[in-house]
Amino acid sequence: MSVELKERTVRYVAKSVPAMDGAGVRLKRAFGNLQGINLDPFLLLDDIHSDDPKDTIAGFPMHPHRGIETVSYLLDGKFEHRDSLGNHGVINSGEIQWMTAGSGIIHEEMPMQYNGSVRGFQLWVNLPGSHKMMQPKYQDIKRSKIKEASIDNSSTIKVLAGSFGNTSGPVEDIISRPTYLDIHIDPESEFKYVVPDNHTVMAYIIGGVAYFDSKRDKLITEDTLVVFDKGDEIKISTGNKDTRFLLMAGEPINEPVAWHGPIVMNTRKELIDAFKDLENGDFIKHDYHV
Repeated sequence: MSVELKERTVRYVAKSVPAMDGAGVRLKRAFGNLQGINLDPFLLLDDIHSDDPKDTIAGFPMHPHRGIETVSYLLDGKFEHRDSLGNHGVINSGEIQWMTAGSGIIHEEMPMQYNGSVRGFQLWVNLPGSHKMMQPKYQDIKRSKIKEASIDNSSTIKVLAGSFGNTSGPVEDIISRPTYLDIHIDPESEFKYVVPDNHTVMAYIIGGVAYFDSKRDKLITEDTLVVFDKGDEIKISTGNKDTRFLLMAGEPINEPVAWHGPIVMNTRKELIDAFKDLENGDFIKHDYHV
């Protein structure tokens, strides 16, 4: 006997807003701690997109993180990263850097243009209290490791993390276990995806336009965040133009969040202790080297 799936309708739509971070990087913030919407386990999504070197050249010099995972995904350009524990690397177009900050890491990320532009995203994913003080680690994922799936030759899905059908993402041993997909849909096509009812599900449109539920009330354009309501299945369709978007889904942690700047803990005391550690030179808790 077949089970009828409940469609997830659009609950929230908002354009990303101009912001500045790091040493003066101009970017667009899709969501963060000031938007007032709970997207547990996700905390922040920044869209770094510019053809002007002055917008990104200052980069993100050495800064701390504790209690979260940060995910950098590049469409164009390069990101050079290094940290206080001796890790160093560069990710190029189509590649991912997944950093589990855990108990604490101090790192820098410096965007570099390639062929005149840089376009990338940074997603923050929360860690549960049981893992906030775990040993930090990096995963640099090369483009050759990212697998693609397709549907009826009308949709192409790059699986960055999690899975789509029988295709799994290359990121391993991550605590939050989110699904992170880069999806392109041709004109006059439909994309369907089944997600557990209790998961948070959202999309961020990179380019083009689409309808994000079967009501087809409004075409949603690029640089827009779409958050879905509860249900089992999302249905996204296009008109006479294609679309490309990031799809993020994850099981909520359902724990208190104490967040200031680059540090996210469960309680205010833990947050204060983290900044005391930083001030006293005790922030790095593990002697970890690649």
